[in-house]
Amino acid sequence: MSTFNFDSIPQVALSEIDFSSPEFWLKDRAFREGAFKTLRDESPFQYFEEAVIQGSPFPQGPGYRAITRHDDIWHVSRNPQLFCSGKGSNIGDLPTEMNEFFGSMINMDDPKHFRLRNIVSRGFAPKEVARIEDQVRSRAEKLVTDLLERFPQGECDFVEEVAAALPLEIICDMMGIPESDHKQIFHWTNVILGVGDPEFGSSLDDLMKVAIEMFSYAQALGEDRIKNPREDVTSAMMNAVVDGERLTAQEFGSFFILLVVAGNETTRNAISHGMKLLTDHPDQKALWFNNFDARTKTAVEEIVRYATPVIHFRRTVTEDTELSGQKLVAGEKVVMWYCSGNRDERVFVDPFKFDITRTSATPQVGFGAGGPHFCLGANLARREVSVMFDEIRRRMPNMRTTGEPAMLQSAFINGIKRMPCAWN
Repeated sequence: MSTFNFDSIPQVALSEIDFSSPEFWLKDRAFREGAFKTLRDESPFQYFEEAVIQGSPFPQGPGYRAITRHDDIWHVSRNPQLFCSGKGSNIGDLPTEMNEFFGSMINMDDPKHFRLRNIVSRGFAPKEVARIEDQVRSRAEKLVTDLLERFPQGECDFVEEVAAALPLEIICDMMGIPESDHKQIFHWTNVILGVGDPEFGSSLDDLMKVAIEMFSYAQALGEDRIKNPREDVTSAMMNAVVDGERLTAQEFGSFFILLVVAGNETTRNAISHGMKLLTDHPDQKALWFNNFDARTKTAVEEIVRYATPVIHFRRTVTEDTELSGQKLVAGEKVVMWYCSGNRDERVFVDPFKFDITRTSATPQVGFGAGGPHFCLGANLARREVSVMFDEIRRRMPNMRTTGEPAMLQSAFINGIKRMPCAWN
């Protein structure tokens, strides 16, 4: 069975489901889809014990409830006063300082979150976004030109040469990072998001080493832009004054880790999944490419829904409450499984079907599910996906994948490591 086609979803018993087991994430994709369907239908607030991580200095956590239905995920996201982010957005517990170091504002609550988002959003003001969108087109055009010149045989690895290249270049352009440092940035992101995949062999020590290197790089970049501002997002952020406050170099360092990792990884996986989906569904490819402008909006949303690059995020219950009849106690962890919410039959008709004309009164949750932590770069990501496929449509219309992708072993990122493609 193809990694991306789910013609039949197996029935999976509750006793077979353990999200905290690494073995679960090695299971066939259809099995995993069946497991989420079982939870949506039978136990939408299933409790799981947390994994014991060998060599971790932190004790095993108290466990968590899996939130698997779309509307419940939406409710949790849009009620931060009941479901906070400040205790961590990943399942495992870390000290507050480490949460904010790694996750910046995604691991903060108001008023901290509001202050930081207000400042960094200056880098995503209309003027900045317009300039970035022009860069997206020129970068995509150059990428395809280089591809045609470097691979005259018409074959390459789609992830490295196309899907990873565009968002990496755009993020680096945004931040004013020189071309000579792009490979280093790419390496750092792979280490951070490859934790848990044996191929990358990233340990907790590797993670800390790379995070500190990125943090130091960002601090130096931010401090330079205070003294020598340029036409880039780093300068806009570092020199923004909101209610008399500026972004500190330390805050910029943590936000840099978040922006570079999230901005690279989510968009690259959306583009990778999109190419595989269009190959597997030539009727949908023709439907989009033959009327590109009219169908781009729904096509991009459907790619993000189907792929759901970020699999989950966690919140913590702040006070005793109730969610769809389920009592939740203050201090409990709840994990929003976006991949399940985007397959919820209660919201999406025939959710396992890839349909670029799909419209829904309720949006997909691939960029988060509303609320203060909705993805700051969602519009930029949509732009990158649409422009990349427009370039492919115009100049490489026969591009297709030529084999099954090598998938990242991860419970957090629905990632593709490698995927061969051809266009002649």
